[in-house]
Amino acid sequence: MTAAATPLLEALRLSFHRQDEPVFAPLDFRLHTGELALVEGDNGSGKTTLLRLLAGLLHASEGELRWRGGVWQHDACANEILFLGHQLGQKHDLSARENLAFAVGLHGCRDGVSVDAVLDEVGLSGYGDEPLRRLSAGQKKRTALARLLLLPATLWLLDEPYANLDRHGIALVNRLLERHVADGGAALVSSHGAVGFHGGEPQRIRMHG
Repeated sequence: MTAAATPLLEALRLSFHRQDEPVFAPLDFRLHTGELALVEGDNGSGKTTLLRLLAGLLHASEGELRWRGGVWQHDACANEILFLGHQLGQKHDLSARENLAFAVGLHGCRDGVSVDAVLDEVGLSGYGDEPLRRLSAGQKKRTALARLLLLPATLWLLDEPYANLDRHGIALVNRLLERHVADGGAALVSSHGAVGFHGGEPQRIRMHG
């Protein structure tokens, strides 16, 4: 297998059990750089569980994960993976700027990117120094989306990224996804609504409990 053909992420008969009951049936999928995958399924089918597992927050019950052709080890690839879940992982007493600076301190920053620049791009220019507790749900979500632009992750794991966003925010998510994939990144996205992605037909991972 050539380096170009080696998947970024590969799942082989992957499953997760809770109290000995399967949350989702065994999954097989491959995701290459430059690809987007939609994680689809009914409520309770395990979409969030899959993304949390890939983020290293849960451990697979069965099956195998591979990363860049080798055995998946979370500590080795953690800085290449960025998870955005329902809980946004923000401190509400800190400002948007302070939250982003804290994230950079933990994970590093993309070359040539600044906190001010990403705040402007996500529509928060002028709100960077406001404590998050004073911002709307949509503005808090935009602060979390700014991390996608700021941190040097290859794989984005986005769980319902369109929640709490108006149509402009939804368009912003789609632009970020298109750019990330075009630049050689990859993303797994769960969403109950349609994803307005224009970078080609995405892969679909169908979840079954």
